[in-house]
Amino acid sequence: MNDSELAAQLAKEAGKILLAVRESGDFEGKALGKAGDEAANDYLVHALREQRPDDGLLSEESKDTAERLGKNRCWIVDPVDGTREYGEARSDWAVHVGLAVDGVATLGAVALPGLNGGVVLRSDQPQALQGPATRPRLVVSRTRPAKEAVAVCEALGGELIAMGSAGAKAMAVVRGEAEIYLHSGGQYEWDSCAPVAVAQAFGLHCSRIDGSPLRYNQADTYLPDLLICRPEYAERVLELVRELS
Repeated sequence: MNDSELAAQLAKEAGKILLAVRESGDFEGKALGKAGDEAANDYLVHALREQRPDDGLLSEESKDTAERLGKNRCWIVDPVDGTREYGEARSDWAVHVGLAVDGVATLGAVALPGLNGGVVLRSDQPQALQGPATRPRLVVSRTRPAKEAVAVCEALGGELIAMGSAGAKAMAVVRGEAEIYLHSGGQYEWDSCAPVAVAQAFGLHCSRIDGSPLRYNQADTYLPDLLICRPEYAERVLELVRELS
């Protein structure tokens, strides 16, 4: 099994585990989120240790160590991106399985188990982007939309769409449900590695909001901002962000 197939299989199976934990009825509220995180993380970590023992590994739900820094290949996973949405039985949560090679998000898979039938977007199975909407749609946080995104939306005469997890928002752009995902409220490597790998494969622009490259498998895993958008919007959005700063 190659790396892309492994990423897709792990994301899909972790999604099934998460749905089973939720449907068991044994947990509710914050306890459900914790139980789901633990179950999916145990599966992903065990599988990656078994299948790719020589690679580095970074997971939101596991204690980080410096061992991965000496590896040029590092798997970066988020067992449940959007724990709140998962616990509320919404559809806008995701499972991220990404591989960074020499600091670059090289391949990945993002599962959206909450969608009907479950969906897995893969970097090795890109599809042509759908035509953009006449009025640009920007996906933003349900609870704390980034001020830059709100300002850019106003400048472009666009529409804000509130959504849960980072993976769900990124995949909304991949799936043609939005044109722009602009985030500046703080994230970590596991929030964006797999989504960026998939988005880039589909032909989307991916960068920091100052236009600089996104770098992964760093000693400091904090990666606070992100722009994923259709390429025709990238230059204008980056220009507007510069003006705002």
